[in-house]
Amino acid sequence: HTSRVTSVAFSPDGTQIVSGSEDNSVRVWDALTGKQVQEFQDHTSKVTSVAFSPDGTQIVSGSEDNSVRVWNALTGKQVQEFQGHTDWVTSVAFSPDGTQIVSGSYDNSVQMWDALTSKQVQEFQGHTSKITSVAFSPDGTQIVSGSKDNSVRVWDALTSKQVQEFQGHTDWVTSVAFSPDGTQIVSGSYDNSVQVWDALTGKQVQEFQGHTNWVTSVAFSPDGTQIVSGSYDNSVRVWDAMTGKQVQELQGHTHFVTSVAFSPDGTQIVSGSGDNS
Repeated sequence: HTSRVTSVAFSPDGTQIVSGSEDNSVRVWDALTGKQVQEFQDHTSKVTSVAFSPDGTQIVSGSEDNSVRVWNALTGKQVQEFQGHTDWVTSVAFSPDGTQIVSGSYDNSVQMWDALTSKQVQEFQGHTSKITSVAFSPDGTQIVSGSKDNSVRVWDALTSKQVQEFQGHTDWVTSVAFSPDGTQIVSGSYDNSVQVWDALTGKQVQEFQGHTNWVTSVAFSPDGTQIVSGSYDNSVRVWDAMTGKQVQELQGHTHFVTSVAFSPDGTQIVSGSGDNS
């Protein structure tokens, strides 16, 4: 990449890594060798978010060109383009069954799309500021979103009604994710904290303190026992999800960390950074 890496994710089988960058490109890498195997170039502005489909055959990307695009992971060809957001798209994710895509945008909206037809099927309204992060629950019935209004909200994917609002962060929420069993939600924030919430009651169950700058990205390990976080303090940290204790600090990036993710088997962590790596 010739500019900052904004988003990274493993393929479902763990053999590949996809990355999005401010150089407008989406790239696919061999996770074992580190070699680039694909490059997708159709976005006309910075790529902000990338994710694989559950079956690994497609990649979805969001961009500051306001679009959501879907690519064939094997050929690199664009197969869908979703237009509807009126400002930067900041976060994208496939539903667990691969039939739908959710996107968050600086237009304050969360939108859900039919992955096959590219038609908008839902719009979730309620946040009072820009959306920074979206994710599906493991069963696909709910969507979680984080926003610059400092809140984390949970929505019914079918009805688009808000079912929960978590208040506790004192600055922008930058990243949200469900635990693998769907009972908890983790959030990262510009208040430097990582917080864990009970998805049913909306109560905060853990707060992880240790980062010395903005937290940009959070994710659960596949078994739900650990949480990884990336930060503007250039570090990647791993936490015990139950006790809130830091178990690892990974140093190596020379600039802020923008995105983190566990490998499907939980043995590896991928991170993207402002150092272009």
